[in-house]
Amino acid sequence: MQPSDSTDSTFKPTLMLMTGRALAFGFTFFVPAVLARAFTQTEFGTYKQFMLITYTLFSFGQFGLAECLFYFLPANPERAGRYAFNSVVMLGLMGVLFSSLLMLNSTRVAGWLNNESLAHYAPVAGLYLIFMLMGTVLEIAMITRKHYRLATVTYVLSDILRAVFLVVPALVLHSLKWTLISGVLFCMLRVAGLVRYFMSEFAGATGFDTALLRQQFVYAVPFFCSVVLHILQQNYHQYAVSWHVDAATFAIYAVGCLQIPLVDFLATPASNVMMVQMGDDLRKGNSARLLSVWRETTRKLAFVFFPLVVLLMINAYHLITLLYTTAYAASVPIFVVFSLSILFSAFQTDAVLRTFAENRFLLIMNFTRLLGIVLLMTWFFARFDLMGPVILTVGGILLAKTMAIVRIKTLLGASYGQVLPWKTLGSLACVAMLSAVPCVLLNSRLAVHAMVLLPISGMLYLGIFSVLVLSLGLLDAGEKAAIKRTLSAWTRGIVPLARQAGIGE
Repeated sequence: MQPSDSTDSTFKPTLMLMTGRALAFGFTFFVPAVLARAFTQTEFGTYKQFMLITYTLFSFGQFGLAECLFYFLPANPERAGRYAFNSVVMLGLMGVLFSSLLMLNSTRVAGWLNNESLAHYAPVAGLYLIFMLMGTVLEIAMITRKHYRLATVTYVLSDILRAVFLVVPALVLHSLKWTLISGVLFCMLRVAGLVRYFMSEFAGATGFDTALLRQQFVYAVPFFCSVVLHILQQNYHQYAVSWHVDAATFAIYAVGCLQIPLVDFLATPASNVMMVQMGDDLRKGNSARLLSVWRETTRKLAFVFFPLVVLLMINAYHLITLLYTTAYAASVPIFVVFSLSILFSAFQTDAVLRTFAENRFLLIMNFTRLLGIVLLMTWFFARFDLMGPVILTVGGILLAKTMAIVRIKTLLGASYGQVLPWKTLGSLACVAMLSAVPCVLLNSRLAVHAMVLLPISGMLYLGIFSVLVLSLGLLDAGEKAAIKRTLSAWTRGIVPLARQAGIGE
């Protein structure tokens, strides 16, 4: 059994997981850009629709059985192996069920999305779904067992391998079919890694336990219902657009709704660590720490996501055209609006609600959000064309986060002034916008290729932002010390490598 990286703070393990996922960011971020060049616009649109379908079914197929481990494993560590094994088995069965439904209705689904060629990829999508579902337990089990270093390494290797398995066949064979098959092989490799971890961590302590499974379902069913609504409202705008336009036009919209992998890489580890820490505090009766853990996590994420949103918005045109060529220039306004959704990633409200088993409230919240989106989608699409669905989607996120924060205030016994670090958030928003002014001027005057302009603009922005943050005293002593330790660790690692390479001699 591996030793756990136990800590009483969310900062160190969160920083560790964030660093690991950020290292793989460069690989995964450029995957869609490579595929857009390897395939025609119609083929790329088909790829985006394939991923839309599989990730929608993936979200449904989890049935809350993976995420419930963040609740049960910290609360019942002696039965962790059985809880985790239950989840893997049931996720595999859910994958078989949803894959069968997809293949039986492949022609119908392809017709809904105005793309008949999608029906040919249904068997591949089915296998992709089964193994992807089973593999979701891997990092969750590691994090709940507080093996943060191992989870970090696994995140990095998984993201790098996923990029390689998708990009190589696309560049060599220029075949969408073989690219997707290669993605299935990657998911199978993750399941093999899961089996190896279970043999090491839960040796002799695994087995299918129906009594524990009933507990998991009691927790998971209302959570699953809320997830279904969340996924529907999160992806409804893409399905609505796909219903009205062809695959090539959908590609324009999908690029505008570009998901920045860095957001998930940072928000997910922070959310996971926060849930584990809050779950431990609840189990130990240390409820006084819950508010500080929530505020600390929100504050740390805001330091990343607030400036990231502004940086993306001011460099939207150069980023989109660099990644996808000027053929996707029409995606830029959509991307600017969609980037605002990243702001809300600083508020990991769902994680807090799940820690308190507030799954019924999650259900009500997501139903309210979905209802508003469905009722208003036709009008927004008719009024604003492709911009309408993305505006409505961002507005729905704002509504849900507001409802969640009001509920969290009650759960944590805090006032509206205490529930969030308002002063820090306001200061960060102002600093993020002020730091953009020199970059906007630079972008308008410097006539160079986007590959040159983007790094210059980014470094200038981050430099100004960092100076303002430090001069205004927005970092506390612990954060400054942690940054110094991180920079020192990087220096100790980089300098010897440079000497070995003969740099500076």
